[in-house]
Amino acid sequence: MNLMYSRPWLFKLLINIWPPLFFARIKLEYMSDDFREARVSMKLSAWNRNGVGTLFGGALFSMTDPFYMLMLMARMRQQYLIWDKCADIDFIKPGKGRVYAEFIITDQLLEDIEKHTANGDKYLPEVVTYIKDEAGDVIAKVNRTLYIRRKKRFRND
Repeated sequence: MNLMYSRPWLFKLLINIWPPLFFARIKLEYMSDDFREARVSMKLSAWNRNGVGTLFGGALFSMTDPFYMLMLMARMRQQYLIWDKCADIDFIKPGKGRVYAEFIITDQLLEDIEKHTANGDKYLPEVVTYIKDEAGDVIAKVNRTLYIRRKKRFRND
């Protein structure tokens, strides 16, 4: 198993120096020891500013991209194939200053994954992430569908 998925501090370090996130000024601020909660921030800068002086929409989308997939990979270890299948973003208001997104893997999500994939079926759960500004106002809503399937050697079929 990949070492970064067993050590939250290492996961956080590697994510924070990963070029696609680093250069967009996206920072993983918090990762729980059990990989079930994370908090990401992004500060407006010359690297992620659009033509009208607000956060570039692609950067907002990027700040939510890998986290549910990577957190579930850390939680589920090597028993599952986990991918982002599709996603869309609804821009609600301009992003200015610093913005935040939180990711939470619930007991219900983990139970649903186990139930729907036990016999090798694929499962396509939908998760929602709200990107908020410093005042707590929602500036964007990201809907993401994950592809999850138990690997053949771990199935009950």
